[in-house]
Amino acid sequence: MKPCVSQACTLPAAVADDLAAFAAAGFTAAEVWLTKLEKHLETVSADSTAKFLADLGITLAAAAYHGGLLVSEGEARLAHADHFRRRLDLCQRFGIPTLLVAADYLAKPDGGKLGRALGRLAEAARWAAGFGVRLGLEFRGADAVVNNLETALNLVDTCGEPNVGVCLDVFHYYKGPSKPEDLELLTAGNVAHVHVCDVAGVPREMMTDADRVLPGEGDFRLDPIIARLRRIGYAGYVSVELHDPVLWQLPPAQVADAAKKSLERLLTT
Repeated sequence: MKPCVSQACTLPAAVADDLAAFAAAGFTAAEVWLTKLEKHLETVSADSTAKFLADLGITLAAAAYHGGLLVSEGEARLAHADHFRRRLDLCQRFGIPTLLVAADYLAKPDGGKLGRALGRLAEAARWAAGFGVRLGLEFRGADAVVNNLETALNLVDTCGEPNVGVCLDVFHYYKGPSKPEDLELLTAGNVAHVHVCDVAGVPREMMTDADRVLPGEGDFRLDPIIARLRRIGYAGYVSVELHDPVLWQLPPAQVADAAKKSLERLLTT
């Protein structure tokens, strides 16, 4: 498994500052936050950014994230689809192999919308394949539908496209109704990306993204998840993803160093 860090951990920092901090901490891979990269490219050319990355020795391992693609309708649907294609262009330009896609929010169970989402996931995968990009479907624990690992894996399997896998986010795994036996459904082929974090002293029902802390500093049982990934031979990226407003106030170098040390401890257990 390959260590990675998400720009979500240092969201307020400038792209040049957090990527340089990641490299200085010993990371060779970063997960880009798409809206942040898009804003950066308004004033800095793609060529200059690509050279900067190469000089740092940083690979962009994944891009997070694209929403609104699976169940939106009408003009919203067209807008999301157009934005998705532009983001595929961006992934191709920077050699980003994996684009994370949110399993769009559904307020209540709806079989018709879920079926539509399945078809659109397959369509999106075919678009992505033309750009050499794999999609990672991320389930979200607080949603009414596609809130667990088993359902996400069923969607990935049923859509039938070889360039679709699941993004296993341990926050959503623990917040939602996923079960330990769901981990047995994981294979080296159906895991596209992994997010790790921890949460300390907050009931599952009340956990929010802002409660995420570094792996090993909370109550999640991460070792069984890493052990399962190791057993199936998962050789992809494991990315620290935090949305902690406290960490956002710290220098990117301090956050990057702490993330690297926490991830090393997790992956060597």
